[in-house]
Amino acid sequence: MRKLLNTVYITNENAYLSLDGENMVCRLDDDEKFRIPFDYVEAVVCFSYLGVSPALMGKCAEKCIPISFLSPHGKFLAKVAGETRGNVFLRIAQIDRFRAEALTLTQNTVAAKLTNAVGTLARSKHDNPALRNDEDIIQVTQSLKKSVDAVYTSKSQEEILGIEGNAAKTYFSVFGKLFNAEDFTFVYRSKRPPLDPINAVLSFVYTLYTNEYAAALETVGLDSYIGFYHTLRSGRSSLACDLVEETRCLAERFTITLFNLHILNPSDFEKQVSGAVLLNSDGRKKVLTRWQEKKRTDMTHPYLNQKIQFGLLPYVQSNLLAKYVRGDLEEYPCFLMK
Repeated sequence: MRKLLNTVYITNENAYLSLDGENMVCRLDDDEKFRIPFDYVEAVVCFSYLGVSPALMGKCAEKCIPISFLSPHGKFLAKVAGETRGNVFLRIAQIDRFRAEALTLTQNTVAAKLTNAVGTLARSKHDNPALRNDEDIIQVTQSLKKSVDAVYTSKSQEEILGIEGNAAKTYFSVFGKLFNAEDFTFVYRSKRPPLDPINAVLSFVYTLYTNEYAAALETVGLDSYIGFYHTLRSGRSSLACDLVEETRCLAERFTITLFNLHILNPSDFEKQVSGAVLLNSDGRKKVLTRWQEKKRTDMTHPYLNQKIQFGLLPYVQSNLLAKYVRGDLEEYPCFLMK
């Protein structure tokens, strides 16, 4: 089992990473803030415009430590990774399998996503007795279950895409009821840009999780840019976007917890002239700190029936997908939240 190491998050816009021997060094205004041996680093996520030194990028590439560059507000910009050392035959099998089984994989993935959405609503109803008899949530739950059935009678990915879009709109129509924080409201899902704090955190955490899936896929030898559902596009990790769909529920539960436990407050956000609402530096630090803590908690994997650390889930799912591609498994077991 892969050891869960540290993901280094650089949140200060003026920070600069450089190489010193076998250490990663962070400097701010010529002052050294910290140094970390590479043996304790799993990945780097950089929200700094100053970036990193070429020598450090080379060292990270050599050690297969991916560096993801995001804007200070969480928009994905680019990723630096080392030479692909995966099994070329596995990647050929990946393309062949995805071409042959794209519809089945898409059906299972979207069905898992919608089933997990039902689970998220059920979990919130369990935690908040006031929601247990809410008619809107009951109707949405029933609608999502019907959408799962419709997915499996669909004859094309385009048809499934339409079902998924309508189901997501229905799900998010009651999503705001899952929050009990008086200072925040959620009306509908807005992405580019997020128009309220809850949407800002959702988009931020989705981005973090997608990057982690991309790194995990590369680790097991799969090409994260060749997916089976999301449209192939240069520079986009389509397969990571595919796999993260089934675990969006975890990002959503994490977001609900941040607000309902009052970990985030209005001062953690800033509103742009365009109307976009984004996490500020303090808000990002809070989210990242809690996300790192969450990654170190234990969970029982529903397919393996074994305890794993939450942060290892992308690696477990990626490994299961690789086994499916190689023919070791007859079907890829999507993640289903218990």
